[in-house]
Amino acid sequence: MAAASQRRSPVLVTMTLAFVGIWVILAAFPFVWTVWGSFKVQADFFSKADWMNAVWGIATTAETGNAFTGAGYEGAWIEREFWRAVLNTGIVVFFTVIISLTFGTLGGYALARSGYRYAFWLLMIALVFRAMPHITLVSGYLLPFFQWNLWGHLPTSIIVLVAINQPFTLWMLHSFFLNIPKDLDESAMVDGCTRFQAFRHVIIPVMWPGVITTGLFSFLLAYNDFAVTAMLLSQENQTMVPKIASFLGTTQVEGQVMYAVAAVVSATAPLFVLIMFFQRQIVSGLTAGAVKG
Repeated sequence: MAAASQRRSPVLVTMTLAFVGIWVILAAFPFVWTVWGSFKVQADFFSKADWMNAVWGIATTAETGNAFTGAGYEGAWIEREFWRAVLNTGIVVFFTVIISLTFGTLGGYALARSGYRYAFWLLMIALVFRAMPHITLVSGYLLPFFQWNLWGHLPTSIIVLVAINQPFTLWMLHSFFLNIPKDLDESAMVDGCTRFQAFRHVIIPVMWPGVITTGLFSFLLAYNDFAVTAMLLSQENQTMVPKIASFLGTTQVEGQVMYAVAAVVSATAPLFVLIMFFQRQIVSGLTAGAVKG
């Protein structure tokens, strides 16, 4: 095997590296271009005359005296109070992830260790529920939220996002628990642990990468959501994605496009940091299903 790997064709290696390099450039270019453009004025970034104006910042220099400007960030974060949307997003994401993981972990463990037939049908019902369009679930919640005077507040979106996300976390964590031998539970209980103590002290540490992976996907669902938060939250309680959409304006109201560009960069940058920080746990969690205990 080692000899075969050493005899790899230099042409094949060069082609592989070239392909990977091209793919990375194409994948990274939109974000890099957006980050660069967020420090320009609209006349440069959306120049119809010459796209190179966004590179050199001709209009930006003429308007501000410098090739770069932070006016987009200042306008979004201070003038339009984008920081409130960031705070609201943090609250919604935190509670959605915590609640989803709590019920998903307990439910996934119970179903994985259950020998009854109903466990399969519960998972099937959860799968059907997850396949439903999000807008269907939102419309079902609107009437009671209006009647109970709850519409517009952050808990409403948290409730709906947990309802949407719970089947996914249940299925994903259930599959992780299936790959953990039941002998671990039984050995812990023989040593004097209760079922919950065995679950807490023995099983959870073993499947921690799976919890992190599932939590990350739950985070992304709540973080990037538009339909639920746009319909259920008032303007004062908007999260980031609906807030960015409001910067674009309408056919009747002129928008602040560069505010939206700066806000997009502000909302996307933390995702790169998060992925880089948890990359090992994510890979470990995603590949855990291929390893049997």
